[in-house]
Amino acid sequence: MSNRSAVSSPSSSSALASGRRRRLLLGSAALAGTVIGAPAIAQSRPKLKVGYWPIAGGLAFFAALERGFFKDAGLDVEPVRFAGPNQVVEALLAGRIDGSANGTASTALALGDAQAPGLLKFFCTNYANASFVLDHIIVPRDSTLKSVREIGGKRFACGPGINNITLAKTVLERAGVADPKVTELPFGQLLPSLAAGQLDAAYVLEPTAVIGRRQNISRILETAVISKYVLGDAQTPWHGGAAALSAEAISRHAAAMPKFLEAYAKGVDYVRKAGVEANQYLKGYTAVEGDLIPEVPLSGYRMYNEMSGADVAAMQKLFDLFADKKVFEKRLMVAPLMYKV
Repeated sequence: MSNRSAVSSPSSSSALASGRRRRLLLGSAALAGTVIGAPAIAQSRPKLKVGYWPIAGGLAFFAALERGFFKDAGLDVEPVRFAGPNQVVEALLAGRIDGSANGTASTALALGDAQAPGLLKFFCTNYANASFVLDHIIVPRDSTLKSVREIGGKRFACGPGINNITLAKTVLERAGVADPKVTELPFGQLLPSLAAGQLDAAYVLEPTAVIGRRQNISRILETAVISKYVLGDAQTPWHGGAAALSAEAISRHAAAMPKFLEAYAKGVDYVRKAGVEANQYLKGYTAVEGDLIPEVPLSGYRMYNEMSGADVAAMQKLFDLFADKKVFEKRLMVAPLMYKV
């Protein structure tokens, strides 16, 4: 086709323009009918990705998901599973997730904030003590060990990461073990190593102790060891885990934050009221299934607006230990890291 034949005549151009105007008017009328005379198109639900790792401390989050509290609040919350707390923190630093669920080590989160000041805010802690059991020293079922102090010179292990290593060593030190040695192993290898006779003891978190007992692999030597040996009293709450939100997510989803926090608080409230019945929501998120489920101890929880001065002081004592052990380059303060309305 020549260039000449491609040029429209004035009359054809006018017809085309008239057709365009007609279609535009019809489109506008249709849009008006949609807005005025028909139900409005639903806006997309705010979406947040929350990282977790599979331990019992995350129960409040799992319950909030499974009971639909986030959906009821008009939120799309996606759980993202990680192998350990360090991986959760790395994902926060990289901006791949918007927050962490309970069960993520509070000291690991604080270390992440130290690397990127202003990274996050804690909005819920999970704690353990002699009443809310989470942490134990376990030994092989037939072990003759009777106290933590006897672990000196034995083969002792814990899960990976500086958080576990620091706490496990400190427990032994304060139990009277000189120059304690701790082997770092993947969480999934602790029970098999005890069963194979390769370890004499291990520092673990639930549900590992329950699984070990039910499989006739291990028994608990002592429980609430962090509260007793690190914080000085078995009833002092060890705020070892925390749920946190990145500052970027708090800003980006500012309008949704009250709904998110209210829905999460409903998960906490449900666990408190339901007790071990809530453990049904460990299934699929942790290794606990079947008749093991009712045996897993519950963690205690504190939402940001429930933290007392004593709670903050206990958490600060934990942070101070990590500063004294040179895990933190400087002393970090708990209060500025807490979420505030």
